[in-house]
Amino acid sequence: MSIRVVLVDDHAVVRTGLAQLLDGSEGIEVVGSAATGEEAIDVVRESSPEVVLMDLQMPGMDGVAATRRILADSPSAQVLVLTSYSDAERIVAALDAGAVGYLLKDADPEEIISGVRAVSRGESPLHPRAARTLLTARSTSPTAGPASGLTPRELEVLALVRAGLANKQIARRLGISERTVKAHLTSTFARIGVVDRTQAAVWAERHDVGDGR
Repeated sequence: MSIRVVLVDDHAVVRTGLAQLLDGSEGIEVVGSAATGEEAIDVVRESSPEVVLMDLQMPGMDGVAATRRILADSPSAQVLVLTSYSDAERIVAALDAGAVGYLLKDADPEEIISGVRAVSRGESPLHPRAARTLLTARSTSPTAGPASGLTPRELEVLALVRAGLANKQIARRLGISERTVKAHLTSTFARIGVVDRTQAAVWAERHDVGDGR
């Protein structure tokens, strides 16, 4: 079965190029596209995609707001950001809105294809430059303490990872969705420089994040 994808970008040439790229890839089908955040909400509702490839800078409703609205309206969708912006503020805002991955438009075509496939498998692709931006933002944060740069919610999630809870259990404990847990973990892993839950738990133990219970 093909991975159903909706494209959201205000530039027609970008949407056309992405449609040609993805439709020409085995196992991927573009089932809709939108030029604005408002339009994207309706297109996603009508086409029920697995993956929404989302630009951030658009007239009217931006990609962060559109991501939040789409996921509230169509909880089965997975949003993968594809944008030109790699500043920490936008990255964190997109992940906090529920996006599960963050790619940049200067990525190689194969990276975009791989990103779509990764999201469909439940993974959270993050462009290396975006990851470095998050790490740099953390290392230069004026706040004190080894966990500086992590938001209060990220610290809560990290403490529960240290305690051995799965994403579903963390979501239930904090009253949030599993998708939101995954988004927080994607951001947290990049900020603290780890690649999986085991490394994150060890990091949390070393830096005394949570009490491990």
